[in-house]
Amino acid sequence: MIRIGILGDIGSGKTYVANSFGYPVFNADKEVEKLYQENKKVFEKLNKILPLYVCSFPIKKIEIINAILANKKNLKKIVKIVHLEIRKKLNIFLKKNRNKKIIILDIPLLLENKIYSKKDILIFVQAHKKNILKRLTKRKNFNKKLLYNFKKIQLPLDIKKKKSKFVIKNNFRKKSVKISINRILNEIL
Repeated sequence: MIRIGILGDIGSGKTYVANSFGYPVFNADKEVEKLYQENKKVFEKLNKILPLYVCSFPIKKIEIINAILANKKNLKKIVKIVHLEIRKKLNIFLKKNRNKKIIILDIPLLLENKIYSKKDILIFVQAHKKNILKRLTKRKNFNKKLLYNFKKIQLPLDIKKKKSKFVIKNNFRKKSVKISINRILNEIL
């Protein structure tokens, strides 16, 4: 099985690129959303350490946002609890897809949380800052301070790019992304 890890800036189009490969994708953001909606144990753990913010089940995204905005240390506390569960979900995904030729890992903190293996093929999604900002400001819960807090726990983009075997320049047009993906697949298969 070939494991492809997708790296890049917040809002650069990593999920779009991951889904465009046409292979099974582990999307950590979707899994986190499911945890907030379905996992009572995660709620209990977060409620215990952040009772002023996480007070209802299913967990509302705004409660998490408010906790992070109130104190940047809260983000690390949340990540510590949530990533343990995400690793379990990832292991289930890997077992379920062990016979697939390729799987795609769309995990924002792939490098930071040492979830990747040395054999993984890393792909960096590069996009212009103004395009990224334009896309991010359209998101429902966009908040500049929150974005800043998330970027602080991530490795610098130049390090992610250096560790990557391939770079996809995302101009947010289907055709150019598909051409890049086909080029990469031709090289690795």
